[in-house]
Amino acid sequence: MRIKRPGRGRPRRRPRRLAGDKGYSYRRIRRYLGRRGIRAVIPTRKDQRRNPKFDAEAYRRRNIVERCILWLKEDRRLATRFEKLAVNFLAMVKLAMIRRCFRLLEPSDRT
Repeated sequence: MRIKRPGRGRPRRRPRRLAGDKGYSYRRIRRYLGRRGIRAVIPTRKDQRRNPKFDAEAYRRRNIVERCILWLKEDRRLATRFEKLAVNFLAMVKLAMIRRCFRLLEPSDRT
């Protein structure tokens, strides 16, 4: 994975933050990320002390991305990775997103 860096220099290879759900809330994982300079955006479990540095806004953005991926997986062709070429797969992702937008725009018969 490469992350473009503004200006000159080598590209970043590590993300600045890593988002996960409560299942990844272990001290060992947090230490691992901390040693590499990656901030953990992981909510604490009930049996742990609260983390005052928890970024709730970043965690909400993670949820939006996760829901979008789940919407895409409703399309069987994407979920099974039927398209083997990256160009064709990207085209199918775009078509699935367009279909999703049309579904949101059409009037609903459900009340």
